[in-house]
Amino acid sequence: MQKIIFFDGICNLCNRTVQFVIKHDPNEKFLFASFHSDSGRNVAAMFGIDIDKADSFVLISEGKKYFKSTAALMVISELSGPIKILSLFKLLPEPLRNRLYDWVARNRYKWFGKKERCMIPTEKQQKRFL
Repeated sequence: MQKIIFFDGICNLCNRTVQFVIKHDPNEKFLFASFHSDSGRNVAAMFGIDIDKADSFVLISEGKKYFKSTAALMVISELSGPIKILSLFKLLPEPLRNRLYDWVARNRYKWFGKKERCMIPTEKQQKRFL
């Protein structure tokens, strides 16, 4: 079963993260949906995700919703390459991980910037986006 990553489509950090996941997901386990797209909003609503309250990264896996650092670490654990070592951060208490996550999320536009509109996937990538 494929998993869905919801992301902030205007955030440069989030877009780079999506590109990284695409590159390191050779089995194409993950699909992507921007919170800023109509289809992303519709699919989010189907899973009961309030996009106005959702953080910058949400994962749907086997019908369950995961947020913040837990979502990110679950994705990392399924990617290829040495990045998988970061999944060891799951051993840290979630409140501690989420404090760091929230700090980065609060500053992501300031540090990495944002776009006027969502990224446009390449023709090859389009099948991975909802």
